[in-house]
Amino acid sequence: MELNELSGYFKVLGDPNRLRIFTVLCRREYCVCELVELFHMSQPAVSQHLKKLRTHQFVKERRQGQWIYYSKNEEHPLYEYIQPILPDVGADEEKLRNVSCN
Repeated sequence: MELNELSGYFKVLGDPNRLRIFTVLCRREYCVCELVELFHMSQPAVSQHLKKLRTHQFVKERRQGQWIYYSKNEEHPLYEYIQPILPDVGADEEKLRNVSCN
């Protein structure tokens, strides 16, 4: 892995919002509307963060009808190194149980 590529990965995860989104997606998959509700962000803002995470292959997407679900990409070359050091999502735990697009 080249220095520029590695730097790009860390730059993407250097944003606190993207890091929180990625951390939550490491627990289970979510659709954009669930992330909007969880983080109290606009849909375009969440979508832009997901786009950057997807571009750098930290997350993958799965389409189900009109919904697109996002989840961690365990095949990312840095996943095994990053996953153990991700922050605890304890503050979001209760919210995570109640989030739903339905």
